[in-house]
Amino acid sequence: MYDVIVVGGGPSGATAAEDLARSGHKVALLDRAGRIKPCGGAIPPRLVTDFHIPEVQIVARMTSARMISPSGRKVDIPINGGFIGMVDRDRFDSFLRKRAVEAGATLLTGTYRRIERDEKGVRVVYRDKGCGTERAVAAHLVIGADGARSNVARDEVPGGDTIPYVIAYHEIIEAPEPTAEYDPTRADVIYDSRISPDFYGWVFPHGGNASVGMGSLVREVNVKKATADLRASAGLTDCVTLRREGAPIPLKPLDRWDNGRDVVLAGDAAGVVAPSSGEGIYYAMVGGQVAAAACAACLASGRVRDLRLARQLFMREHKTVFRVLASMQRAYYRSDERRERFVSLCHDVDVQRLTFEAYMNKKLVHARPMAHLKIGLKNLAHLTRLVPVEHI
Repeated sequence: MYDVIVVGGGPSGATAAEDLARSGHKVALLDRAGRIKPCGGAIPPRLVTDFHIPEVQIVARMTSARMISPSGRKVDIPINGGFIGMVDRDRFDSFLRKRAVEAGATLLTGTYRRIERDEKGVRVVYRDKGCGTERAVAAHLVIGADGARSNVARDEVPGGDTIPYVIAYHEIIEAPEPTAEYDPTRADVIYDSRISPDFYGWVFPHGGNASVGMGSLVREVNVKKATADLRASAGLTDCVTLRREGAPIPLKPLDRWDNGRDVVLAGDAAGVVAPSSGEGIYYAMVGGQVAAAACAACLASGRVRDLRLARQLFMREHKTVFRVLASMQRAYYRSDERRERFVSLCHDVDVQRLTFEAYMNKKLVHARPMAHLKIGLKNLAHLTRLVPVEHI
């Protein structure tokens, strides 16, 4: 009988399992293994610090970012006083699971099937990867950290089966030698409807490899062709392809993360991916952290309402950032004309500075009110078309 079973061994689930094990709880971590999530792999310095990530896991450090508009305009943004860290998800996720096991969690390898209940509590039924038969493991509580389109969320939490998501696809390639178009210390973000009509494409160096991909809500988009077009425009067509991966990325946090009884969600299952940027690793790990805290509180008090703490704690710190990013996505991703204006806005030094300060520290910067006023006026001028397109 476990205190908590965590379904899903990605960054969110592994973090939740580690936190619970370190606080003295008996926890099982169920992971299906052999699945690498398609992900650009970007992490901010705050994640490295808050979650004690060793240097060996950082395969590259980006010191600049390049925004590319539909017309081909390029805006290079230096990341002064910081960096964008890059991790390879196969190695990174394995490291987090191993750390959870070392903290005392029991790792189970298999695929979630369903949740059953009896007078003793809740049981997670899974298909054991080793023998192929169904097994059941019992606990007081369950954390669903099984990603976007979560089966736990679908089965247990209201609204868990209707969360909107982007289909993301990327190809991991062998990185070329540095050129004018490919810089191993620069992250490229491409805003162009020929690559994605409603999101963006990316080229993220990973040391000896690189992640090249895109995402879109539009189901008719041929993600493989769009990625091939992106590789061609970036001069990466002839690079050796190591693997191809695709998966959904949620776009909005669920209104509820628990079932009011014995289940709470975390990470992608709860929808905690940043709008506009699609950044998810940091928020997934915070989601695992708050889910673990909510479970610990519930176990200690016996009050099932304490499971609500997971969403409350997360939103207390990150709700405003999510709202601002969602507004930006609605305003600027709707057409190539708007994307052109957005990239033009990124020329502004104050925009660059405040954007990356917020990215690295994971909170809005309020220390320079005049800079915020200036950005707000420029933003208004673009959205109301006071600035003609030909003058951008």
